[in-house]
Amino acid sequence: MAAMRATGANQAIRDQVLRGLALNREPGFHFAGNFLDVSYDRVTRDGSRLSLEPGPHCTDADGQIDLGSFAMLADLALSASVRVHLERSQRLATVGMHLELTGVPRVGRLEAAGEFHGFFREGSGQLGQARVVVSSAGGEVAFGSGSFMALRPPAGVTMHPAPNRRRDDPPPAILAEAGLKRDELKVLRQAEAALARVVVGGGSFVHRFWGYAPRRVKGGATATMKNGPHIGNRVGHAQGGIQLGLAAVTAAAALPANWALTGLSGWYVSPGEGTSLRARSEIVHHGRLTAVVRTQLTGKDGRRVLEAVTTHAGRPAHER
Repeated sequence: MAAMRATGANQAIRDQVLRGLALNREPGFHFAGNFLDVSYDRVTRDGSRLSLEPGPHCTDADGQIDLGSFAMLADLALSASVRVHLERSQRLATVGMHLELTGVPRVGRLEAAGEFHGFFREGSGQLGQARVVVSSAGGEVAFGSGSFMALRPPAGVTMHPAPNRRRDDPPPAILAEAGLKRDELKVLRQAEAALARVVVGGGSFVHRFWGYAPRRVKGGATATMKNGPHIGNRVGHAQGGIQLGLAAVTAAAALPANWALTGLSGWYVSPGEGTSLRARSEIVHHGRLTAVVRTQLTGKDGRRVLEAVTTHAGRPAHER
């Protein structure tokens, strides 16, 4: 019976990937968001409200929505509240994102409410600023802020209006594998490899799918995440929320398991380009009650992509 349930969950995940690929054929969004089936429940000039339903495709082994999916939802809610004040096709680059966690578990449907706070008044470009609150049925999961620079698209890339799909929109037909294009097949093979590793070694599908596999080293932790269309944004660079998730899980791996993540801040230095992104976490402070970890992500030619700082708190003895 357990094997049958596992097989059923694997098929559901595979179907979710194929639905995401079908949605991705409409330009304007990226595969990762389509795969998660992020719902743009409301996007107005007064703010944005997005939501994400849990499932075996996006939850950790403990049943919580994984940190990469969570950070992506917050990132999308923040950017949607900025983009509504620009052209819907406008390219936005995440400059910084800061999230404080409350300790409420990331279980059940997550809702992210973004609020626009204007453009920075003294910059030569349009730097949009916004706040976000992420909630579940259990209460407020996190709150934070983000800033986004309006940029021209890279040479040869045409930007399309974001479709802002809602959960109650008609579902797409599941694509047949025989009709998949080259990049679509890469995504499917990445998912199949992740499923195979879960069958053999257990763990979370989505961590294996994104490519989160940190290992602890002296003084910190390291990880290498394969880059590709499964984590790419609208211009093909690694999506900002997934990058921040990699930084967070690598930072967490630097500490013993009895430490809980309380906050994460990321500053985006350059585009997430290259065949892989490498994370290196270093413990800056390890006290009795709190810890601080600094993480760098590097990409093509060793160029720094992201600077992140995370804060952590020791769990009570009965939770260890």
